[in-house]
Amino acid sequence: MNKFSEQTQVGLLLPSRETAMTGRHDAARLVELAVLAEQAGFDSVWTGDSPLARTRLDPIALLSAVSAVTERVRVGTATLVAALRHPALAAHSLSSVDQLSGGRLITTVGGGFPNAETEREFGSVAVPFTGRVGALDRAVQAWRAGWAAPRSTDPFVPLPAVRQGGPPVWLAGSDTPRVIERVASRYDGWLPFLPDVSAYEVAWKAIRARASELGRTVTPGMFATVLLSSDPVRAQRELDEYALAYYRRPVAEMSTFQAYRAGTAEELVAWLGDYVRAGARHLVLRVGSFEPTAQIERLAEEVLPALRRLSP
Repeated sequence: MNKFSEQTQVGLLLPSRETAMTGRHDAARLVELAVLAEQAGFDSVWTGDSPLARTRLDPIALLSAVSAVTERVRVGTATLVAALRHPALAAHSLSSVDQLSGGRLITTVGGGFPNAETEREFGSVAVPFTGRVGALDRAVQAWRAGWAAPRSTDPFVPLPAVRQGGPPVWLAGSDTPRVIERVASRYDGWLPFLPDVSAYEVAWKAIRARASELGRTVTPGMFATVLLSSDPVRAQRELDEYALAYYRRPVAEMSTFQAYRAGTAEELVAWLGDYVRAGARHLVLRVGSFEPTAQIERLAEEVLPALRRLSP
């Protein structure tokens, strides 16, 4: 494993979509929450992407602002819909964030949520929705080619990133054989949201074995939506309200393919700890609430230390 995969890291997803949904569009507050997360002890801060289907701040612009006011936390996209952007322009923007952050960027990419809204989003920028997985892989290949090109022989290449070959690029995906092969052979990390820890463990073992065959290392991540509360009835109701507002689906339905959990600190640590024992080394937590500040502080105080004690 690389040096960032040896112990469990815990990151926080900034609520960029949530602030847009409430109508506040509070960009400054998102930057403040990133600073709070760093001060509270989180290892990374992340932001999602969807210019039209689930509108929010542009992730690259937001991470640029976060990079300017933080020093330690890594900054990441979870998840950048890379096919919506021209590869050369995206490579230039990502290189800029990597420069501004001093090499703290992690770019997680995905094909977009498979529904009618995302299909309309692709159509609005004249990008084919069908074939988007292949377009995603080709875009990442183009980024890396540009970042690796020697400027002395080819001046027409993107702004160089801080690290040789550019920032790490992870894939957001499930546990299908196709995803396992793509992660193992093409990507630097894996960020699923699998609700079944057994499925996670099986998939990660397959990725690790295949990557080892190819002489590659992959960082195993895990994306989970959590709500910390000592009142299980109230917590489950709030989490259900969150899922209905965000996806227009109840949490019972969302939980069949995304990881959700409401509970006490002990219950969350036990649940997330199962993923750590299954191999996860970078947990990205989304707070399932439209009032996240107190949750962030409590997660940092009551959950993070216990998770780190589970690190190998």
